[in-house]
Amino acid sequence: MTSADAFIAIRNVAKHYAEGDLQRAIFADLTLDIPRGQFVALLGPSGSGKSTLLNLLGGIDLPDAGQIRIDDRLLTDLSETERTRFRRRHIGFVFQFFNLIPTLTAWENLLLPLELNGLASPDRRDRAMELLDKVGLGNRRHSFPERLSGGEQQRLAIVRALVHDPLLLLADEPTGNLDAATGERILDLLLTLHQHAATTIVMVTHSREVAARADRILVLDGGHIREAR
Repeated sequence: MTSADAFIAIRNVAKHYAEGDLQRAIFADLTLDIPRGQFVALLGPSGSGKSTLLNLLGGIDLPDAGQIRIDDRLLTDLSETERTRFRRRHIGFVFQFFNLIPTLTAWENLLLPLELNGLASPDRRDRAMELLDKVGLGNRRHSFPERLSGGEQQRLAIVRALVHDPLLLLADEPTGNLDAATGERILDLLLTLHQHAATTIVMVTHSREVAARADRILVLDGGHIREAR
């Protein structure tokens, strides 16, 4: 596969962070291609740069060197405003710490991506309600995040990331705070999205069992990435 064929093309990416007077290298020369519609699980020890890679793919952070292309957009050439617009419309995020807005109800949190993108039509709102029901939160839609359990907040964060039909879903431990049954339901939802909406998914996980559900497993360690299968 060439860079032109890949949905995600990472080329010679370097990223460093300052630790006191020292520079800690996360990546030195990272190169990777991901085709459109692939479900990728990303494994690696803590501190190996898994979350950093998600932030780079989402345009939240920029590399110190190298290029990142998603679809036909070179993220590393976009302004901060352009990256924000691209991210808001085409990327869904599931963060470890949910990032729900505490002053909005569950339903209002879910509708926010639709409203920001001018997509809050009746049909879209109906689909949003279907997603909420699928994860067992239909009867909690008027609750504020502080009234939801950690698992309920995680489920809400996941459907919020899916509601605007993103081209790319970036998920950081999406089942990490869920019981086994709910985690399985969330994985089924992600797989349905993957299979029927051609959504590309990059998911960080520590679980080999969760990773086994993906099309492809990558291991990040020591600044390098390798295929696990």
